[in-house]
Amino acid sequence: MTPEAEASAGGITAHYTETDGERVLEFSRDGATAAVAQNVDGYAMLKVRPTADGDELERYYGFDMALDHAAELLGVSPHDLPVPEAAADMGM
Repeated sequence: MTPEAEASAGGITAHYTETDGERVLEFSRDGATAAVAQNVDGYAMLKVRPTADGDELERYYGFDMALDHAAELLGVSPHDLPVPEAAADMGM
């Protein structure tokens, strides 16, 4: 079974999924997307991508830094990003 969760706030939707290899938190707003991904073991750096399956743009150790970059891609404040509880422990 693939754990999934979703949260929305201020016109931004966050969709969290887990695959066999990754945990992915994808944000969408007005047609723009940004994603934060980490391996399922949770020890690797977080990858920021333009989409859930897009090319990696940058890697970060901290979840807050990855959220800053994702928010920048969406043109919003990182504090505006809704984070489902299932994704709240991402990062090292």
